[in-house]
Amino acid sequence: MSRFPSAWPADDGLVDVHTHAIPTRLPDLGATHAGRWPQVELVAEDRARILLDGRVYREVDERCWSAQRRLRDMDAEGVAAQVVSPIPVTLCHGEPREGAALLARAQNEFLAHLVGQAPDRLAALGAVPLQDPERAVAELAHCVDDLGFLGVEIGTRVGDTELSDPRLDAFFDAAADRRAMVLVHPVDLTLDLRLAALGVGFGLGMPAETAVAAAGLITGPIRRRPGIRLCLAHGGGALPAVLPRLDRGELLAGREHDVGGTPGERARDLWCDSLTYDVHSLHLAVERFGPDHVLLGTDYPFAARETPPGAVLEEVNADLRAAISRGNACALVAG
Repeated sequence: MSRFPSAWPADDGLVDVHTHAIPTRLPDLGATHAGRWPQVELVAEDRARILLDGRVYREVDERCWSAQRRLRDMDAEGVAAQVVSPIPVTLCHGEPREGAALLARAQNEFLAHLVGQAPDRLAALGAVPLQDPERAVAELAHCVDDLGFLGVEIGTRVGDTELSDPRLDAFFDAAADRRAMVLVHPVDLTLDLRLAALGVGFGLGMPAETAVAAAGLITGPIRRRPGIRLCLAHGGGALPAVLPRLDRGELLAGREHDVGGTPGERARDLWCDSLTYDVHSLHLAVERFGPDHVLLGTDYPFAARETPPGAVLEEVNADLRAAISRGNACALVAG
């Protein structure tokens, strides 16, 4: 059953499932908990800095916390609704669990306040302390059952633990039971250091990180995460391009007859967003995941965002454009 009004979103227009937000204040975990925790420093009424290890990680502005500013941008760009999620650096899956649980709850309270100012236009994906599966299940339940969120956002790994690890089964089972959306988003702090040194962390590191995480879910003798609404950010990263090679790898390993099909077949259980910057890459994602499993995503409000929203859809046919820009997301919410 949908947790949104039947008419959500109330207006016609684009539905953007990949946007980010952060409050102007995060709990000062560094004062009481070991670990590497982000902080937010407000430098003006409409500007702030995210700090990590006492250094500026990113400069942000009021688009990250002001519903009014966000709505003005949405109106100007024909966006009927946004799904808002945490900035990935704040997920902190590799940090001590106590602090991560406090950080997730603080962010979820902020997101509930943000979307509560425009519930017909905004929805949320919350944060969970995935390094503690029991707490993650509880926070997921709080997000979905109590706050009415569409689901949660997670990173591509939990410290050194892959998303396919059976220790995370309880969390993913709980998400599947609630038909929650789980947005899988790479975190730049966990990328291969070689790629950062080469200056291609954004261009290659993030797509590769997503592909590695997803490959772990769709290869091997056990079918992982059946029935869950996993959406891969950035058009699925590098996964669409490497699926034929993953299929051949399973064949060479003698796993071609395992339950659940080939990696290419299993990939159609996944969703992705449309943030590819390229229509050919978008068409490949549609081919791999299915035309009903691709959702509009822009990465608003950051420099990487697609401008205008849905620009990559200008060269696709009208039916596919309608599905990706709005129809698929509305069906996901309604289901």
